[in-house]
Amino acid sequence: MAHFINDRAALVAEAVDGLVTGSGGRLARLDGDPAIRVVLRADWQADRVALVSGGGSGHEPAHAGFVGQGLLTAAVCGDVFASPSVDAVLAGILAVTGPAGCLVIIKNYAGDRLNFGLAAERARALGLGIETVTVADDVAIPGAAQPRGIAGTLLVHKVAGHAAETGRPLAEVAAAARAAAAGIKSLGIAVSGCTMPGGVAESRLAPGQAELGLGIHGEPGIERIALPPAADLGRVMAARLTEAVPGDGPLALLVNNLGGTTALEMQVLTGAVLATPLGARVRLLLGPAAAMTALDMHGASLSAMPLDAATEAALTAETEVPAWPRAVPVAPPAIRPLPERLVRQGPAAAASHDPAVARVVTAVCTALVGAEAELNALDARVGDGDTGTTFASAARAVLADLDRLPQAEPAALCRALSDRLARVAGGSSGVLMSIFFSATGSSLAGGAGWPEALTRGAERLQAHGGARPGDRTLLDALVPALAALSAGDGLAGAARAAEAGAAATARMSRAGTGRSSYLAASDLAGVEDPGAVAVARAFAALAG
Repeated sequence: MAHFINDRAALVAEAVDGLVTGSGGRLARLDGDPAIRVVLRADWQADRVALVSGGGSGHEPAHAGFVGQGLLTAAVCGDVFASPSVDAVLAGILAVTGPAGCLVIIKNYAGDRLNFGLAAERARALGLGIETVTVADDVAIPGAAQPRGIAGTLLVHKVAGHAAETGRPLAEVAAAARAAAAGIKSLGIAVSGCTMPGGVAESRLAPGQAELGLGIHGEPGIERIALPPAADLGRVMAARLTEAVPGDGPLALLVNNLGGTTALEMQVLTGAVLATPLGARVRLLLGPAAAMTALDMHGASLSAMPLDAATEAALTAETEVPAWPRAVPVAPPAIRPLPERLVRQGPAAAASHDPAVARVVTAVCTALVGAEAELNALDARVGDGDTGTTFASAARAVLADLDRLPQAEPAALCRALSDRLARVAGGSSGVLMSIFFSATGSSLAGGAGWPEALTRGAERLQAHGGARPGDRTLLDALVPALAALSAGDGLAGAARAAEAGAAATARMSRAGTGRSSYLAASDLAGVEDPGAVAVARAFAALAG
């Protein structure tokens, strides 16, 4: 796998430079030894308790991305997934610790405990006021002697950072951090490992598998499961956290992206968790956001934290740190009705029934639903990978409404299909089909027969869409099929013409419109246009 790096050995140092350079003057770094990579607040006056944390790199924005007012004073960066050295940690402590002292926040991994712990002892020996807190929030292994410190560590940073920013003494800052650490519980899920910079992708999971209860260093989860739908996964993870955070008191919840999960998935998972009994207790939500990642791992973690007034004040306190996931109150979603002018565009045609029409509509829709994966795979090679889903979603909507359609009235049926496609079908394919059926229905209402009306629909589709036969679109299957119908070749002849037209698109080196028009001829070679294939599948179903 390709990565945007220069030299693996210089990766962390260059990343630190990039972070500091792009901070607008908020951040600084220590200089003098390339093995010591410490990011600190540029405005720090050492007039309050300092907060130092850190660990291996690869978890960005943690830890250096959370240096700033109300959070960390300094972060010590090790190599990827490796604890920084004792000297690096000590350098960070010495650089920011004044008379008020320093709290060192440590994730419960052996390397971090040893290196940060020894650095803290050396700082004490130099006469500095030092306290430490170790975070062990992972609940993946019940009864574990040494639970790992994972994303819940960030909530400790915020609680301690708020206490320090408001001028509280070291003992109180440390007590607030320890109380927070004792209550936070976290659990992770992933469907992939992670890729070390300059390395190759790891593939230890089969499709459809997931690992529940994993850490932040690419290590396997404690339990391998079949990945359920997001709603079920939310219930599973919420139930595990409920066991660890009993009671019915209010909670804060951090929904953390482990690095490679899309925003869409994270929003779905967040909604699933909030719909559970645990979610009903959540008063403050942080995320979904990439906060403590594991490079490009396709996964997420949940961190639940008991909430009282002091903790809520700490989590909602403003900070200048751009990467911090702001805490927002959880409230029922605001729902507004559709505009009346959209809903009431005219009286809907009364439902009517025609068994032959119902069979035809069902056959076409079933064929498009069945072709979803095939069409998406084709579109992934020449577009954005959603053509199959667009047609299948439209087909499912039509099937769901089948008994409410005016099956016995051809013109009204086409208009009803156009209305439904305009509402439920996204992308260009959906709206083009809506235009096609609208124009076809108008022609039928004007007295045209089916071949003539369908041809008129295709003409209006071309007028609005801007494409023509030969532009490598669905028209390359639709127009020949309609020509065959008009010539009296019947549905079988139309299906053959549509199939031949779709096949011909694989030999077209340029696309005249759509996302394929931005691709090189070499990328299009041998790949049929997915819209044309969808039309061919529809006519094949019509021919029966």
